[in-house]
Amino acid sequence: MKTLTLASIYELQGLKNEALEIYKELLRANPDNKEAKIAIKRLSGIRKKYLGVDEEMKKFFLNMNSEVEFLEFERWLVKLWN
Repeated sequence: MKTLTLASIYELQGLKNEALEIYKELLRANPDNKEAKIAIKRLSGIRKKYLGVDEEMKKFFLNMNSEVEFLEFERWLVKLWN
């Protein structure tokens, strides 16, 4: 039986192609499977192009000194990577 658990085990063992095929099969069976979608992106290397360092945000990060600034930076990171 092909499950997320089995795919995760394959992935941890370095059997990325086998894990990827299971994730794809699980996604075909359930197109709303968020875990399978994320795993497929991770294993396929599908990521946004890296455009270099945002110098303004780097400076902001280095000078953060409050919870509000931390949360602002966190929101920026989430937006960047989604």
